[in-house]
Amino acid sequence: MSEQRPLFHFEISERKVLLRLFDNFCVLLSLSLVGIIFNFDYFRVTSDTWTWTLVFVLYFNIFNTVFELYDLRKASQWDASLQNVLLSTALTVLFFMLTPYLTPVLPENRLQILFFFLAIALPMLLWRLLYINLISTPRFYKRVLVVGDSFDIRLIADSLQKSDPNYMVVGFVNTDHRGNHDLDESGLLRFEVDKLSDTIRAHHINEIVVASGYQKGLMLSLYTQLNELLKTGFPIRDYIQVYEEVTRRIPVEHVDKHFYRYFPFSRSNQNKFYLLVFRVLDMLISLLGLIFGTLILPFILIGNLLANRGSLFYRQERVGKNGKVFSILKLRTMTRDAEPNGPRYAEKNDCRVTRFGKFLRRSRIDEIPQFYNVLKGEMSLIGPRPERPVFVRELSDSIPFYDTRHVIKPGLTGWAQVMADYGTCHTDSLLKLQYDLYYIKHRGIFLDLNILLKTLSTVIFYRGQ
Repeated sequence: MSEQRPLFHFEISERKVLLRLFDNFCVLLSLSLVGIIFNFDYFRVTSDTWTWTLVFVLYFNIFNTVFELYDLRKASQWDASLQNVLLSTALTVLFFMLTPYLTPVLPENRLQILFFFLAIALPMLLWRLLYINLISTPRFYKRVLVVGDSFDIRLIADSLQKSDPNYMVVGFVNTDHRGNHDLDESGLLRFEVDKLSDTIRAHHINEIVVASGYQKGLMLSLYTQLNELLKTGFPIRDYIQVYEEVTRRIPVEHVDKHFYRYFPFSRSNQNKFYLLVFRVLDMLISLLGLIFGTLILPFILIGNLLANRGSLFYRQERVGKNGKVFSILKLRTMTRDAEPNGPRYAEKNDCRVTRFGKFLRRSRIDEIPQFYNVLKGEMSLIGPRPERPVFVRELSDSIPFYDTRHVIKPGLTGWAQVMADYGTCHTDSLLKLQYDLYYIKHRGIFLDLNILLKTLSTVIFYRGQ
């Protein structure tokens, strides 16, 4: 394993801030220089045109988020960056032109629109190319040492490195006295307790993650060394805290039986003003959604008549807030009598889904009737997806704290829906529960906006399931 000394490393949030900051800086600098050098009069960055700049920056950042330009995995890939930059730039320019009361009138020379597009896209692509080849490299990876027992070491290494490619688990100090030789196959280096300080210097470790205190306790010699490092300001963090920050979910399967006592539910769950505003937005967006659904209903009827050949709508029992069962309304996407042998999970590429049903699912059009459930107050726009009673009973028996997801209303979209794949088994349900609990814990206006923007990305990229 390479021991190249990193100049410095970036936290996840720091990388995203860096990307967003330089995106805005490069583009505004480019537009300013183009305006000065080429006498470009359609868009100027001056004190007299500050409203143009403000509107532009707003559109620019919204569409950059929608097209996932701040997804660290995709930001480190040139093909994904190229596609997303061009799409984001095109939508930014289009919306900027479509708001003439807030932006300049269209120029007589329409060629200036092309210059406007290039002045945004080219510096963005150049900056992203530099980021991929200079910053998103092993030199700037965060090098981590894990302290824990055998199972937790493998779990944290796999989970963190899958969630953030820049988070590099170098090795571990095993607190399991029985040992586990299987870990040698994981590619991680094993270090001894009495050489901890030397290991940190030799392998240029940036952070220690402790992942064993809640099971077997730390050995006295190891605890003493960690305490001395902590006094010098060396970052030592708890596994659950790191896992939550990096993966944006909660490792509920490794939280002890007293979970309910200390789980810090978001204050927004009891904030009456937030809940009132949230309910008003639920109703407004649901009305707009139902109006849109009514407008496209003739086309859906034709598609259903030709491809589905059966009833257009169907109802199904789902579990809502506080375990109350309600009837959800959806557009039918499966063949008739799709469950002759009883309830079963929908699967990816499910053979029961019709061709027209696949289109409805991937475009999320099949969810439009659920705006009716939102208007009735049985659902909300954002929250954990409602599950069928039979599956809730099964999952509650096998997954710790599964019922916790029912402390708030189920949602049309949610954190688990935009972050995880379609759940088809126990493992998938556990993963989605981790995301649902993260939302319940951190629920608030900024996380809600993040979910809405990611939902738009799902619809635009045709990733519904």
